[in-house]
Amino acid sequence: MKTKIRTGVVLVGGAGLRMHPVSEDIPKAMIRLHDKPLLYWTLSWLKKYGLKHIVLGVAYRKEGIIDYVQKNPFDLHIDISVHTVEGETGEGFRLAIERYVEDENFIAMNGDELTNLNLKKMIDFHLNYEPVGTIAVSPMRCSFGIIQINKDNIIGFQEKPILRDKLVSTGIYIFNHRIVNYLPTRGALERTAFPLLAQQGLLKAYMLQKGEHWITINSVKDLSIAEEEFRLIRGL
Repeated sequence: MKTKIRTGVVLVGGAGLRMHPVSEDIPKAMIRLHDKPLLYWTLSWLKKYGLKHIVLGVAYRKEGIIDYVQKNPFDLHIDISVHTVEGETGEGFRLAIERYVEDENFIAMNGDELTNLNLKKMIDFHLNYEPVGTIAVSPMRCSFGIIQINKDNIIGFQEKPILRDKLVSTGIYIFNHRIVNYLPTRGALERTAFPLLAQQGLLKAYMLQKGEHWITINSVKDLSIAEEEFRLIRGL
């Protein structure tokens, strides 16, 4: 499925501390889901939408990722951009973009996202409005059971509901190259660049559509959920 964007920047440099002991000796992107590394599903999804050039931002145990893409190039042009774990997403995206991205608009994402989002529709949305950044957003999946009360009486329970009035970032973005003017030398772009862009009206939200699913794999529990819901998102 061809799109008007050909480049993607994927950060796969996190230490994945909440995934220990699973990620103790490997980067989180190399944790296996349905007998394939998470990185496999990410690259396969991007390739499905016609991306040709991928920049991988690596840090923690980067040798495992470099070795994997050298042996499994996916018929993609893959560049490797090294950053520090301490530099967080701001440094990771900034260095990757400055070193390897010349395109005016490009995909950017964290490497621990699993989704069947229709990327072509999101790209069309971004190119229509031309913001500095577009964030794919989704209703919040609550990790706790919600108690309903009337005065001091418990009248019901909702077990880990989807909070449709609360939206969260999926960690999947489309950036215009102007984003480099907002990225910090160090620190998370979620705490630095995004608030500034929002204040200036330069950030758009793209809502996941009906039938589209997404999960961030931050913990062993998330990995278990992803295993169970894989059939919903295997459109990768």
